Amino acid sequence: MKRTISTDDAPAAVGAYSQATTNGSLLFTAGQLPLTTDGDLLDDESVATQTEQSLDNVMAILAEEGADASDLLKVTIFLDDIEDFDEMNETYATYFDDEPPARSAVEVGNVPKGAALEIEAIADVE
Repeated sequence: MKRTISTDDAPAAVGAYSQATTNGSLLFTAGQLPLTTDGDLLDDESVATQTEQSLDNVMAILAEEGADASDLLKVTIFLDDIEDFDEMNETYATYFDDEPPARSAVEVGNVPKGAALEIEAIADVE
């Protein structure tokens, strides 16, 4: 049975979507922009800072379900410029130990609100 997940430790959903959903086994986050919990978009910050904020949002959603980075199975990163891959990757790597999740990183035409990236994730919460 599907259940929605919401936490005040990540930015509120600003449309017809949930921060995340789960069926009790898998958790799917919505794409997380570099938004603070106060709704401040960090689009003028470096790609490293935007990566950190987006991943912090993912981690806050996981924590709401008692999960953490070690429970992530798959992460997808949407970059508005693939040339930012190395800067994103350097920050991304600090969130994971010896067994990081599977990951895709792709360049897209645009990211919502003019951000440099958006990150979504799938985790095992069973």
